[in-house]
Amino acid sequence: MPEVHEPLRIVVVDDHTVMRAGVVALLAPVPDISVVGEAGDGREALDLVERLAPDVALVDLRMPVMDGVEATAAITAGPAGTRVLILTTYDTDVEIERAVEAGAVGYLLKDTTADQLAEAVRAAARGETVLAPRVAERLVALMRRPAPVVLTSRERDVLGAVADGLSNAEIGRRLVIAEATVKTHLLRVFAKLDVSDRTHAVVVALERGLLTRREHARRVGGAGTHPA
Repeated sequence: MPEVHEPLRIVVVDDHTVMRAGVVALLAPVPDISVVGEAGDGREALDLVERLAPDVALVDLRMPVMDGVEATAAITAGPAGTRVLILTTYDTDVEIERAVEAGAVGYLLKDTTADQLAEAVRAAARGETVLAPRVAERLVALMRRPAPVVLTSRERDVLGAVADGLSNAEIGRRLVIAEATVKTHLLRVFAKLDVSDRTHAVVVALERGLLTRREHARRVGGAGTHPA
């Protein structure tokens, strides 16, 4: 006789009653998926998961009491082994990053078809990553972004003095450091900003928010008149 598998047990978590009912109706005809519980907020979802230990929780992001990200983190950290699949209308970079970091195995949008939703639930139960196409595109774009530049406080001080048009010797006197040390800091700033001169360092730093508007307003033409 062929092996008979129990249906996947899922809970649906959404603060909108009509949306929950819609998801349940979409999955009702699917023979290998069974909706065993519903919750209207993250706290209710945690109680359901602890009591029922479902295979997958379909979780909305923005809910009262406890939002979807908090609920996801708590569910994935718990002993039930429940996978979390986000089902939401929001596809901003911040929302996606927070959900993935919280431990969600998938991220779907509410324009997903019944067949896509069912297959996503099966994949999530297997621990596979499931992403809506738009979400996948955003994640790829996020991964391709250059890493943010981080300057030390001393490098920012030196760069601010460069923005004031000071020479290395003048910067040294202002900051009470050796002129050679000033040059070392500048070379590190050039490397971090991928520039080769002082003027471009100031311009790029301003564009990336590493110099304040006040510093920019004070900047004089001498910023590019001195070597590193």
